[in-house]
Amino acid sequence: MNKTLVLLLSALPTFAFAANTECQIEKYDTYIDASINWYQDLATMTSQDSPELKEVSEWFLEGRKKHFELNRAAVHTFLESQPNKVSTELDVESWLQLSQSDIKELATRDDELGNIAKQSFEYRQAKSHPQNYEFRSALADLLSHPNKIQGALDSYNQSIQDVVAMDCKS
Repeated sequence: MNKTLVLLLSALPTFAFAANTECQIEKYDTYIDASINWYQDLATMTSQDSPELKEVSEWFLEGRKKHFELNRAAVHTFLESQPNKVSTELDVESWLQLSQSDIKELATRDDELGNIAKQSFEYRQAKSHPQNYEFRSALADLLSHPNKIQGALDSYNQSIQDVVAMDCKS
């Protein structure tokens, strides 16, 4: 009986660490999903206001998705294998800072993270869409009219409040 109790008690820190890691992953996933949804809303509104920018809006959104999905995969991987690479003591949007050279290095990995990093790196290195400037101008114009984006902004802010409310310390 005492050996069983000692064995169970010695395993508690491992279970607590695993539960905390799962909570952190869920918290980061919620942040990533909110960010992708925000950019989806902006791209949709921009292409609705300027239908001639639909293709570049989709191109822009694809780039944002590659960026965020790379960060998601990196945080998942690092929380499990190299937690010191994820700054969970900071606000969630600052947990991971990947430089272009970091992404290039990750792209050499022979796993899912490497594949996602390679796609992101190639996107970043590719030539910009010919209408990139026009899209960015239209996006800036959209963002300068808060009444046009209020619903999407409220939704994003609520999602971020939900992220902030998630407590992974216990």
